[in-house]
Order: sequence, then C-alpha cells, then structure tokens
Amino acid sequence: MRFLGINAIFHDPAAALVVDGEVVAAAEEERFSRRKHGKRPVPFSAWELPERAAAWCLERAGLRPEDLDAVAYSYDPDLVRQGQAGLDERWEELRTTYARRAPAFLAGVLPGLDAAQVRYVPHHVAHAASAGLAAPYEDVAVLVCDGRGEALSHLAGVYEDGRLRVLAAQELPHSLGLMYEAVTEHLGFMRSSDEYKVMALASYGTPRFLDELRELVYATGDGGFRVEPIDWAAYAKALRPGQEWGGEHADLAASVQTRLEEVLLELAGWLHERTGRRVLTMAGGVALNCVANTHLAEHGPFEQVWVQPAAGDAGTALGGALHLAQAFGEPAAPMQGADLGREWTDEELADWLRAARVPYEQPADLAATVAAELAADRIVAWFQGRAEYGPRALGRRSLLAHPGREGNTERLNQVKGREQFRPVAPMVLAERAGEIFTRGPLPSPYMLFVHDVAPEWLERIPAVVHVDGTARVQTVDRERDPLLARMLEEFAARTGIPVVVNTSLNTAGRPMVDDPRDALECFGSAPVDVLVLGPYLVRRGAVFAA
Repeated sequence: MRFLGINAIFHDPAAALVVDGEVVAAAEEERFSRRKHGKRPVPFSAWELPERAAAWCLERAGLRPEDLDAVAYSYDPDLVRQGQAGLDERWEELRTTYARRAPAFLAGVLPGLDAAQVRYVPHHVAHAASAGLAAPYEDVAVLVCDGRGEALSHLAGVYEDGRLRVLAAQELPHSLGLMYEAVTEHLGFMRSSDEYKVMALASYGTPRFLDELRELVYATGDGGFRVEPIDWAAYAKALRPGQEWGGEHADLAASVQTRLEEVLLELAGWLHERTGRRVLTMAGGVALNCVANTHLAEHGPFEQVWVQPAAGDAGTALGGALHLAQAFGEPAAPMQGADLGREWTDEELADWLRAARVPYEQPADLAATVAAELAADRIVAWFQGRAEYGPRALGRRSLLAHPGREGNTERLNQVKGREQFRPVAPMVLAERAGEIFTRGPLPSPYMLFVHDVAPEWLERIPAVVHVDGTARVQTVDRERDPLLARMLEEFAARTGIPVVVNTSLNTAGRPMVDDPRDALECFGSAPVDVLVLGPYLVRRGAVFAA
C-alpha cells in the first residue's frame, strides 16, 4: 500500500512516502523553494504546501497521485479548542480554516488526487509515529515535546504491537518548546528557527537564574508540566537581531537550558515508571536539543534513547505516513538512514558542470584526493548521494575541514556568515569514536547528542571542541557510507586524526544545498577551496583561472 505524508501547518513543510511499510522518500520543501523553514516575511505564511517535495516523492517511486491509498495531513482541525488560553483566536480560526481546506488544496497541486483520500493525523501522534515506528526497536516508549500542536505541546506514550497508547499529554498554553522559542526571540534570534543558537550560547554562561526558573517551570508529577508567564527582561535586557550579547544573556540561556534538561528528565522518569520499557524514542522540535538528549541518555532511566533525525515538524510528514500505514494493517519497517532526499547520476552531474563551463577532474581515487586537500587545510564542499532529511548535514551535503587547525572554526563560520560562538561538528569513523569521545551515546549517526572530548584529544582537534569541552558527534559506518569512511581513513593516514570537521553546506539564511545548481552557486559565492560533486572535483583556482 502507498501512503503520502504531508506537513504544512506551522513551519518546515515536507512530504514523505511510505510504500508497503518501507520509507521510500522524504524531503522538505525548503530544499526546492530555497526558503528556509518554508518561511516568508508575512507572519504565519509558512502554510505553504510542499507541492514540489510531494511531486518528487511520487516521481521517485514511479507513482501518480491517483495511485495512493491515502494521504496523511499532520494536523487535525477538529482537535483545536476555541478560546484556549494564550492563543490568538484570529490566527487559530485562520489556521483551522486552512487545515479544513487542505485536502482540496492538495488535490489542486497534485492532479489526480482525490481530496477524500486525505486523512487528518493529530500533530503529536504524527510526531510520535516518526519516532516510535521509525526506530530500529519494537514496543518502545515515546516522548514528544515541541512548541505546540492543535491543543497540546507534549505527548507521552508507549507503542505496543505497533499501536500507540497515550499515557499523558500537556495542554496549551504550557509548553517547553514555546518557552524556548520565547527566550530565543528575547536573545535577538529568530523564534521557531534559531533555538539551537540558544543551546550553543548556553555553554558560555552559568545557570544563575535557575532557582527562579524552577519556581516558574516545573513537572507536575502526573506526566505533565507547567510553564508560568516569565518576564525575560527581569533577567537580561532584550537584544535586537545582530546585537552583541553579554554575560547576562549567556547566563539566561544557560539557566533555560538547564531547566529544560531537568524537566525532561522528570518527564522521562515518570514515563519509565509506567512503561518499564528499555528504549525511549523522541520527536518534536525539543528533541533536536542534543545537549538535553545527552543529559537524558546519561541520567535517565532508559537503556537506550533514539531520536528521530527529522524531529522537527518536517518529521510529521513521515510520521503521518507511517501512522496511516500501521492503521491500514501495513507494519512499518524502521528507517534505514536519513538519506531520503534527491540524488543525481554521475552523468547528470557532469552535465551540470559542463553547462556551467566549470573546469573539473575525475580523480582515480576520490577519497584519497579529498583527504589530501583536507590535510593541506583546504575547505571542501562535499555533495554525495541522496540528500539528508532533517536539519543535520550527515556527509551528503557538507562542508569539510581539518579539525586540527583551531582557526577553522572561525573560518567556517565566516564562510557560512554566522555567529562566531556557533560550534562545528566532528565526523568520525564509528570504530574510532570511543577512543576520542566520551559521555554520550555511541554510535551517533544522526548528530543528535553531545560528547565530551577525551583530554588527550582536546589539543589535537580544537576546531570541533566547543567552549565547554564537548562536541556534537556524527559517527560514520563503513557499510552504510563506504566512500566517506575511506576518506576518513585516508585523512587519518596523513594526519593521525580519524576526524574531519563537518558542517552543513549552506550560507547564512539559506537552506542546506540540495541540487547541483545550489552546490555550484554556493561554491561560486563562498570562499570554499574545493567542490566535490559526486565523482568530480572542482578547484577554485582552476575555475577562476579559466
């Protein structure tokens, strides 16, 4: 059976396709539209339909809209509660109207689709399915925490024989995700977009406002929590976008981050007591907080913590499709990786290079050639295979650099046009990770946890060490990604370091590179030394000499 999932209600519009229980394709609309998170200048205009992502998912499987058995829309307007405290009724009415008309809108952009095939899946149920059904485990506990859904901000439950049993849910306006969004905006960043910057900033501060926040943000002992109104200005002056932060701002970020970790730990403890499950799976935007994930994995009661790599709202497209598959009696298979997006053949890539009149070469040993470039301290734009689903660059659309050069953190942040306090991440061979990185789950293929860097490695890989001595690790499995693994081996042979800096291939305010045109545009506009496009290599000097 064939199920298409759609997210198009808050932000991160996306589509995903599940065929016979297998995840076939998934992509975010921003990769096609080039509008990050699907956002436009007008508030709430992020309700754009992922028409290009959906059309591509169908094309990938050789299907037409009329071939689908059902379409999941990851928001149920019947669950919206009018007059709910803390919400703007005008926007709620508009959002509900949009959601009710979404089946007709989808039928309009996917000719041949019957609007009656569209089924509403509750937002947090879709999040839960993206974790509980996609994880490589059975009968798991699931914790969903985000900004908001129809009327909730949190769901806790357990999967039993593929069916979700909800054990607790938190009603709005209480929301850990909205709390984090609010402090994000107060600190001069973009809410529903830049929360990871607050997480990074927290490492520069001390949680000296923690006692006050404990009075305002707390678990209730029944699987839920409360977030009372918070006067952020009482702790630190509000910043305008781009304004310089000070110590009180870092301290506020540290306090909010620490309180988030504490409350999540209490919620997880409650869930474990009621389920006794060995594995906790997580989704929702809060699950992208890798520092909190590590705290939960280290101090929580579960043996394993698995986080959906597209944990934000984009992942509800996948979760909605998986939920429908299960509801129709089609057991869902675990996702095999996050590489679910578009790809191009070698010949198609060569056509792009020829059309752009860019001089290129095809090295006999691409892994060794790239390793040599990196060892010579050159920045490499790496474009290989299917694009990643979710916000993390996992070696498909990445910028790579030498981790032993401390200045490469600043250099890469300049390339990307972003704040200098932002860390970059290490990519490491899975079998070598344990000798370099401690405290934190390994392997970590989706870059969703942080790890302490072993003392003897701190000075050897300074570019990937955050100010607090941690790093957000991505482990590379040689069976899943042999080319990347061999490049790391070749780099280690030249430098003695089995680690390479990995950050997303994009510049500030732009979505991650997805297609060859994006890669060429990024290479042409940013000070990157080498572009690797499939088996082909382009050197900046050769391009400008031509």
